[in-house]
Amino acid sequence: MLEILKEKLDASEKSMKKVIDHLQKEYGSIRAGRANPAVLDKIPVDYYGAPTPINQLAAVSVSEGRNLLITPYDPSTIRSISKAILASDLGITPTDDGKTIRLVFPQPTEERRMELAKTVKKYGDEAKIKIRNERRDLMDKFKKLKKDSEITEDDQKSAEKKAQTLTDRYTEEIDKISAEKEKEIMSL
Repeated sequence: MLEILKEKLDASEKSMKKVIDHLQKEYGSIRAGRANPAVLDKIPVDYYGAPTPINQLAAVSVSEGRNLLITPYDPSTIRSISKAILASDLGITPTDDGKTIRLVFPQPTEERRMELAKTVKKYGDEAKIKIRNERRDLMDKFKKLKKDSEITEDDQKSAEKKAQTLTDRYTEEIDKISAEKEKEIMSL
């Protein structure tokens, strides 16, 4: 295969991997009843005027199955961290003893689990759209190369087939990841 086509396919595959990584990060932040430190990743805390992630201000650990224990490195930040958690859409009230903050995750209701499953599906669909857009852009690049007579029609067809195989592989991976997350949510 021509070097120019290989470069374009490799760049496209890198982009597709980023979509998968982003999807897994999104799924990690979905609260599914178990304590997961990733749910705090999107909550910024006002620390000396700068929005700072909780994991940079405190040690976050899972104690027991449904509890998160947040131990700030600087005890004066406890109030700021608690305020940020309350202001977030996490839906959990933090309790603190002056040294640590404890978050107790309740068992989600059936209705809440259905909502979470819909969110999982939505994120999966968005990821698939990104993958398909990446394929479309790649196909357009191949057509332009063909039009500019840099590659032959056979090279174009071969590259398009490889692009489709790549797209199918990443779409299947998204389906698999989404099904696992949905199963995790519904089996609580």
